[in-house]
Amino acid sequence: MRYVSTNRNSPAVSLRDVVIRGLAPDSGLYMPESITPLSENFFRQMHDMDLPEIAFNVASHFLKDDIPLGELQKMVYETFDFPIPLVPVQSRLYALELFHGTTMAFKDVGARFLAQLLGYFTQNEQQELNVLVATSGDTGSAVANGFYKVPGIKVFVLYPKGLISPLQEKQFTTLGENITAVEVNGTFDDCQRMVKTAFTDKELNRQMKLTSANSINWARLLPQSFYYFWGVAQMGRNATDITCAVPSGNFGNICSGLIAKRLNLPIHHFIAATNINDIVPKYLKEGSFQPKPSIATIANAMDVGNPSNFVRILELYHGSHKAIAADVEGFVCTNEEIRATIQEVNQQRKYLLDPHGAIGYRALNTYLDKHPKSSGFFIETAHPAKFTETVEQVTGTPIPLPANLARFAGGVKQTIELKAEFNSLKKLLIE
Repeated sequence: MRYVSTNRNSPAVSLRDVVIRGLAPDSGLYMPESITPLSENFFRQMHDMDLPEIAFNVASHFLKDDIPLGELQKMVYETFDFPIPLVPVQSRLYALELFHGTTMAFKDVGARFLAQLLGYFTQNEQQELNVLVATSGDTGSAVANGFYKVPGIKVFVLYPKGLISPLQEKQFTTLGENITAVEVNGTFDDCQRMVKTAFTDKELNRQMKLTSANSINWARLLPQSFYYFWGVAQMGRNATDITCAVPSGNFGNICSGLIAKRLNLPIHHFIAATNINDIVPKYLKEGSFQPKPSIATIANAMDVGNPSNFVRILELYHGSHKAIAADVEGFVCTNEEIRATIQEVNQQRKYLLDPHGAIGYRALNTYLDKHPKSSGFFIETAHPAKFTETVEQVTGTPIPLPANLARFAGGVKQTIELKAEFNSLKKLLIE
């Protein structure tokens, strides 16, 4: 399979180039030249498969020409060594819990799969590989832990100072070794801009080998589509009019869901659920995409004012606003509504949400109230213990710290502080 840039000013490349480069030379994002649906036979058998089996079938549909199937199966099974349960919250409404992995956030899936693909394609490389990643919360911890102590790879995690939760911060700033945490005096959008600029700087790329671990890297995005198949499989053979609500910031997660839909996964409708950084919901309603500076909220991982993966959604739908809006609707949630939702669901449903999952729940619940024949699931992206300050303030009850998070609590923070400008990052990388 060949891959093309969304900007259409770079030649088509192989999977190996996509994985290692991350971003195309023309600053576009890579997409497959074409996406063909999965077979009807697969969908007939899907409900009898477990998660790794489903993931392997979808992965091989894309990657079978680039990676030996035995190697690919090993990657998939090592990625999905933790459960992703579909948990009933109320009638017709379920949570797909993606927080049972190493760092207790949905980014574990993409980061672990990407780390294995990079390891496979660079196993005979002599030059050290430098992974750059911008994070608004969970990406940094998932990538850092996925690449921790991996020979031949250095990781630089850029994050906005003071704008992620203390526990999220500790998950990647306390590791050391081959992980460098870069604290940027700015927003996530500043961090993302600095990372993207690094890939187009000719002098920097002559001196060092760079790749990305954000969802701008297709190999980080693709495996996130696998768990949508697993969610639908757990809904059962008789489920119809399935709707999926996706808490959305950089729009990689919902993009991977829309790719699954393009493969003929029977999800009837998607809801792009955001905090007050509502750039895409406004686009869906008005047809105009207008990036703007991000605003800090208690759902910090979604504080994005210029979502990178939106261009992939445009590519998937050939730029048609009408076609996108037919499959996706927007939903916006304020801080006050997030808090109220956490409290209400905890009290009435005995289910504890994190701030991002609360947005997904509220969006889906609102939709199902208007569509009594539909059912669906929302993506619960992170364990609520990662946001103890917010969640405990709302519920008034302490959250026990899971072992996967407790091991970071006593670590010593090690960071390098930078201005929100590319030249500062360039100097750091070269030195």
